[in-house]
Amino acid sequence: MSEHRYKGRREDLRLLTGRGCYTDDQNMEGQAAAHFLRADRAHARIVSIDTTQAKALPGVVDVLTGEDVVASGWKSPAPMAFFKGVGGSSVRNPFRPALAHGRVRFVGEPVALIVAESNHIAQDAAELIAIDYEDLPVVVEAGDALADDAVRLHDDLPDNLVFDYEYGDQAATERAFAEAAVVVRAEVRAQRVAGNPMEPKSCVARYDAAEDLFELCAPSQGVSDYKTALAQVTGLDRNQFRIHSKDVGGGFGVRNEVYPEFIALMLAAKRTGRPVKWTGTRSETISGDHHGRAADMTGELALDKDGRFLALRVGWLVNLGAYCSNAGPLINTVAAPTSSAVSLYNVPAVYGRHKLVFTNTTPTTAYRGAGRPNVAYLWERLVEEAADKLGIDSVRLRRRNALRKNQFPFKTATGSTYDSGDPAGLLDSALQEADWKGFPARRREAKRRGKLRGIGVALFLEPSGGVGREEIKIQIGPDGRLGLFALAGPSGQGHETAFPALVADILGLPEDRIDLRYNDVAMPKLAGTGSFGSRSLISHGSALAKGAKEIVEKAKDLAAKELEVAPADLTFENGRYRVAGTDLSIDMQSIIMSHLGEVEHPLDTSVGFDTATSFPSGAHVAEVEIDPDTGAVRIVNYVAVDDSGVVYNHTLVEGQLQGGLMQGIGQVLGEHVVYDPANGQLLSGTFMDYFMPRAELLPPVVLKDRGVPSPANPLGAKGAGEAGTTGSIPALANAVLDALKPLNVRHVEMPYTPSRIWRAIHQSS
Repeated sequence: MSEHRYKGRREDLRLLTGRGCYTDDQNMEGQAAAHFLRADRAHARIVSIDTTQAKALPGVVDVLTGEDVVASGWKSPAPMAFFKGVGGSSVRNPFRPALAHGRVRFVGEPVALIVAESNHIAQDAAELIAIDYEDLPVVVEAGDALADDAVRLHDDLPDNLVFDYEYGDQAATERAFAEAAVVVRAEVRAQRVAGNPMEPKSCVARYDAAEDLFELCAPSQGVSDYKTALAQVTGLDRNQFRIHSKDVGGGFGVRNEVYPEFIALMLAAKRTGRPVKWTGTRSETISGDHHGRAADMTGELALDKDGRFLALRVGWLVNLGAYCSNAGPLINTVAAPTSSAVSLYNVPAVYGRHKLVFTNTTPTTAYRGAGRPNVAYLWERLVEEAADKLGIDSVRLRRRNALRKNQFPFKTATGSTYDSGDPAGLLDSALQEADWKGFPARRREAKRRGKLRGIGVALFLEPSGGVGREEIKIQIGPDGRLGLFALAGPSGQGHETAFPALVADILGLPEDRIDLRYNDVAMPKLAGTGSFGSRSLISHGSALAKGAKEIVEKAKDLAAKELEVAPADLTFENGRYRVAGTDLSIDMQSIIMSHLGEVEHPLDTSVGFDTATSFPSGAHVAEVEIDPDTGAVRIVNYVAVDDSGVVYNHTLVEGQLQGGLMQGIGQVLGEHVVYDPANGQLLSGTFMDYFMPRAELLPPVVLKDRGVPSPANPLGAKGAGEAGTTGSIPALANAVLDALKPLNVRHVEMPYTPSRIWRAIHQSS
């Protein structure tokens, strides 16, 4: 897309004037209201549930409990777990009923569903349900869950270990460590955070008994994945689900899950014969939406006497919560840790071992970055530790060990093949834009003002795209407009602007004659998934571009007939076919219009594209000031130089980077889901207690594109949605710790709240 043609996002007028259609805006005739009664304790046996009084309340339509869910025979959604662990082991996935049955395992778990004529009646009825609990011991920390005397969360599992996973070459790694001149170690924690999309979790469910079909309205990052999961749960065919997911108010990975509430609402709709609608509160979103991160990580780096990296040894202990989510096992094993294990560095040997455990907390899943920020955070702390131990500049150490541009495509020690990149170019650009050489003077000036100033740099690389085949259809409407049918439902990325523009450029048509028809229940049956993992342009965009080029070829034959020449005599440029050496020509729009009214337009096109993984990368530099009297951290400068491959719309990409930066800043400076270790109570369940990043935290940001086209797809794209988060966490961590280094503060756990920083400063003095 040519940048000068950008006139704003097409969807913004609708969204900013209140004409969006989110789940809560959708209603079905005759619908009833739903309310969930949730567990008020983290771990307890359900001795009895008495719903008699609730059912007797006027206006109550039905009350469901875990017994009703179990009696239905429905299963729980299966996690993405096609891979094997230590000794050929598999991910353990105990049954997760849509409503707790026999036991509650985390605060906020749905226990009963009340269906009534109004929300108020449903809430009143919930207060009439009597539950007798027998409290059980609680475990909220991953390390405690593996203790010999830890309470077991699931009776059918011998312990709380969900999965034990290893990758790399242990023998080669141990040999390299034995020969190393220097070994450094880092221990870091990626604390649990809440995704908090602007739109709360919600759902409207209807059952059509005549067709044995379920109709659902729900916020989703992939309706095709929803159908697959619901088919697994119910035993029905995928075609027996009609999913409406129009505008989605934020995704971030946590909206790519089929939640137990959706399944309970479907069962209620089937039992009552009425559509059932539920919209969660913000507290329900914080406590019940699957959380992100929650990993304790250790890393060891072996170096020779000259500071060359020899081997990396990694261990993760991951808190999966009380149950397996859809993506939790995947993103903490093969997705990011294995595929991008060496980051942008030349490391001959790698060995990693990750243990995933159950605790009495909300399940965790993919959250913006989905494991990538953890990899980058641990790596960049190891590099800083190594530089300190060797007594050399950390930038110099990075240059010495970074992959060279001519080494790409590069096959890593864990089997991934990085498609393209230029680490040295990224680093050089970032340091120049940040005026790295001028930092000592800025630090001295800050010291005169009584402030601590620090600077940090981070290199990173991440996988994006992948996940199989994506199909699209381009269809000519009766008025000559083009409809782009794709499973690319946006949640803020600007798909309605980017994809029509991409096709318009190829066909030479006006953008306003092309419409994206995503998640359309009337669309043709398409194979594919959704919008996550920075894959939309790589997968859906490449498929649409392929389809548009097929239309160009199809239309060439029609143009040749119209002009009475051979197709080989025609050239196509800017939407017009021309006969070389003559003034004969015809445009694409005329060809489209001349075939309207036919049973099927000859230019209608369906194609598929087999998506390969690309590897975007970047170098970010953060500069901070700390007030030692209060511990408050202020970001004073931020530079992000990213390789997103070929960028088709710089404005939209900058928006993605800014959004990712804010979520990274949130994790570094304050976001933290906190549970009481004694009883598992959620201590950060509202915005009164849970920190959310605000605009004032983000300084003027320099965003620079330094892309190397990816050979893995025809667009040369790599993805940009995760970069801001992946780069900002290690860069900011390095900057904060650099500011504290003169005080001999070596480590502070995130988030870097004023109280934590203040304590670290005063404990060091």
